[in-house]
Order: sequence, then C-alpha cells, then structure tokens
Amino acid sequence: MISALDNLAGPAKLLKAEPPDVREFEGLVHSGLARLKDARNTTLSLESRFDLAYNAAHALCLAALRRLGYRANHRYIVFQVLPHTLGLGPEVWRVLDKCHHMRNVAEYEGAMDVDARIVTDLLAACEAVAAKLDAFGA
Repeated sequence: MISALDNLAGPAKLLKAEPPDVREFEGLVHSGLARLKDARNTTLSLESRFDLAYNAAHALCLAALRRLGYRANHRYIVFQVLPHTLGLGPEVWRVLDKCHHMRNVAEYEGAMDVDARIVTDLLAACEAVAAKLDAFGA
C-alpha cells in the first residue's frame, strides 16, 4: 500500500525519499528541545520567543519526517504532513502553518507582528509535537 508520504515523494514533488540518519534525527530533536526550553523563557521578548519556538517546531517536525525516511523540499511541508508523521491534527499543524507564514513575512518583508496569544499557541503546538516524538521513543 502506498502511503500519503509516498504520494508526495518523487522528482519535482514536495518530498524526496532519503534513508533516515540516526545522528541527524538525534541532532534535530536535541536542537528542537533546546530551543523549546529557551522559548519558554518569559524574560525574552515575544519576538525572540516566537523565533525560538518556530525554529524548535521546525526542527522537531523535520525530525519526525526524517525518522520515516523523507526530506522536505520546502520548509512548510514538515508542518502539513504532521497527520502522517506523528498523527497530529489540524489543531496543531494549522498553528504551525500560520506561524510559518508569519516567519516568512518577518524574514522577507521585515514585518514581525506577534502577540502573546500566538506565542502561547505556538508553544503549545510545539510541545504537542515534542510529546508525540517522545511517545515514539525519540
């Protein structure tokens, strides 16, 4: 049976099949968890916490994808395939997808417009990803 991830993999598609690498996986998880810890630091600015939490989420979601033997051709796809990599639903990946858009606007247009609510939601989504990875024995 062909999986949803298999359907997204191939030349000129969103994913490419690539054997998992344990050291890469462990490095991504370590990086994600370290950034998540720092993002919880309320003495930092909201912008810094957003940046840390977004990058934590990306590292952890990429780890989940790499664990299954795929690499993303675009950053956003690691969030959108969460139902297939970790069994997480739209309540998580939509927050992460929205934050990806906000990150792009900040990176490419210089407009960072974050508030406490989005940082709280981003942290919760990131923690859900970390918990699922931990449940899989990451």
